[in-house]
Amino acid sequence: MRKLGLSIALALAGFGAQAASLGLSSYHLTGTYALPAGTASEASAVTWNADSNHLFVLGDEGDALVEVTLQGTQVSAMTLTGFDDTEGLAYIGGGKFVVTEERLQDAYLLSYTAGGTVARSSLPSASLGPTVGNVGIEGISYDASNGSFVAVKEKTPQGVYAVSINFAAASATVSNLFVPNLGTADLSDVQVLSNGNLLILSQESARLMEVSRSGQVLGSIDLSSMADNIEGVTIDDKGTIYLVGENPELYVLSAPVPEAQTWAMLVAGLGALAGVRRKRRG
Repeated sequence: MRKLGLSIALALAGFGAQAASLGLSSYHLTGTYALPAGTASEASAVTWNADSNHLFVLGDEGDALVEVTLQGTQVSAMTLTGFDDTEGLAYIGGGKFVVTEERLQDAYLLSYTAGGTVARSSLPSASLGPTVGNVGIEGISYDASNGSFVAVKEKTPQGVYAVSINFAAASATVSNLFVPNLGTADLSDVQVLSNGNLLILSQESARLMEVSRSGQVLGSIDLSSMADNIEGVTIDDKGTIYLVGENPELYVLSAPVPEAQTWAMLVAGLGALAGVRRKRRG
């Protein structure tokens, strides 16, 4: 009985260890949907809105921020003016979003109004770095645990940044979270996960990676069979991953639900461990 209990304990420990990361290798494509060709043209960023359970998509020409269902159907849109190279998008709650311009490397705070219009010049903003060529800030993600952000710079050099923004003071603090050595040609987007790790996307290498905050690659998935222009990534509270490509299209990746037999074994294991403990106490 002692050996059985030990075996089950080790198995459960392994189960817990696997749960500590997403296990990207187990994800598979479960849906491909066309995004609205007008408002979501050249889709380069996507974020999940936990309040509405909808996705918001941004094209790199900065013409509109569009709300779509989890299957890509347009719900509403907000017209943007004065933007030129929008590549990063993060939902921070309360109907508010942060948008970043790649070359300017600036971040802007906007409140979404369905059917409304907003000009870049009217928005609170903060600089995340000097103006550069087409190699600047490609993605940004909100860390709800502490109100900070993580941003990625495309290349020359690549960068993964810890970012704190005070829009009221028009200021930001930017530092290297780690110096990336991920083996990819570029960095296209980032998503903060609830386990503290990051999803980092490379468009040119067609690869999605789960990366620790020290830069260790914990898992990856090859996206080359889907498209070669995927530039945005987000994830919902169920662990479903959403990617957008400039086509524009939405790609949905899901992990398999554990089989009933797996759960039955887990429950049986917990029962056996409880029995061992009761016997020892007796």
